[in-house]
Amino acid sequence: MTLARRVMGIDPGLKATGYGVVEYLPQARPQTIEAGSIEPKAKASLAEKLLKIHGHLTDIIDRQKPDIVVLEKLYSHHAHPMTAAVMGHARGVICLVCAQKAVEVVEESPKRIRKALSGNGNASKEQTRRVVADFLKIDPAKLTLDTSDALALALGYAGMIRFLR
Repeated sequence: MTLARRVMGIDPGLKATGYGVVEYLPQARPQTIEAGSIEPKAKASLAEKLLKIHGHLTDIIDRQKPDIVVLEKLYSHHAHPMTAAVMGHARGVICLVCAQKAVEVVEESPKRIRKALSGNGNASKEQTRRVVADFLKIDPAKLTLDTSDALALALGYAGMIRFLR
């Protein structure tokens, strides 16, 4: 008997944290189990936003029981140094939830994932959404960019480590 493998991708953010759980069975097309985004209220305090991310991810991991979580690697650009600091808060909460639930976390860069999926590490978020939607047979209009990025993390990582073979 072969077991399914569940991979959860997470695109961290304080405005929206995208997530996607994909299940792999040998010799079958990957299936989306659940996908969406966690969107704290814009006027909520930092602590309230982090609490919402923590609560929702805890619930999703409890229900979906992923084997592994693929988290987007922290990216920092010299023109926007505060972005990395702010993103670090969301990433810390995500890592905490995974540690509490004993789920392994791996980090992948968006460029590496986009290259694995589309052959182009510089593909735009919109191009990535189209590739993800086509691969998973989902209407691209139903995917936010955060959700498609999370699904791309799950798909790209699984493809790179040969879950599909």
